[in-house]
Order: sequence, then structure tokens, then C-alpha cells
Amino acid sequence: MPETIEGDSEGRMRIKCRKIVSGAGEGEALVTKQAINFLAMIDLKSGIIKDEKHALYGKSVADKILIFPNAVGSSVGAYSIYALKINNVAPKAILCKKADITTASGCAIANIPLIDHPDADIFAIRSGAKVKINDDLIEIY
Repeated sequence: MPETIEGDSEGRMRIKCRKIVSGAGEGEALVTKQAINFLAMIDLKSGIIKDEKHALYGKSVADKILIFPNAVGSSVGAYSIYALKINNVAPKAILCKKADITTASGCAIANIPLIDHPDADIFAIRSGAKVKINDDLIEIY
């Protein structure tokens, strides 16, 4: 269960996770229950989800805290994550339900903080919520 942050009258929450790629990021959450194929679904120059069948169609991952279950597709998706970083349209941090090798290796080479195995339901976080990731902890404001 998420814990209420002590002394916070607004009911902010924090969720413990497993750190995969160390770091911190703060910003707006972009949340989906659907898997992401970084190679096929995201325009690497703009960071916009281009797959019309995806729940995040038309939304940008740039400067967001991207929250999704896991990636699908080939290992080339790791280089797609790196391309997002090079093009300045990468997420600030990523939280997965269960990180896969594509997401983990992509975040590692792009130096994007990555955490997974949350101790609460991450899909209760709404897109647009303000969140902060710091190593193995996510705070929702």
C-alpha cells in the first residue's frame, strides 16, 4: 500500500520500487496500461506516440515521467530510447510494472532513471499528476 507522506494534508503518496537505473526526475506523469514498442510506436524526433491504436496516441513522452507495464518489440527499442534522449524528447524518468531488457538497456545507455516492481498499483496514478522519482521511490503530489 502507498504511504501518506507525513505532515502532508493534501494526501500526497509515495511508493517504494526497485531501482534499475539510478537517478532522479520530476514532472508530469504520462500513464498507460498498454505496453510500448519504442521502435514502432514513437516518433523518435518528436517523442509523440504515433500508433493510432495506442491509448497514448498523439501524446508526447518528452519531459514526462513515463509509467507503463513493459516494452514489447525487438531489442532495437533500446536504441530508440537512446535516440529520444539524443533528440531531447526523452522522458525524464520511467516507471514500469516490470522492466524488460529493452527498457533497462535503453535507459542505461541514455542515462534515464528507471524503476520497477512498485509496492502499490502504479496505474492508480493519473496522467497529468505531478510525480518525483528518486532512485527507488516515487512520490505523487
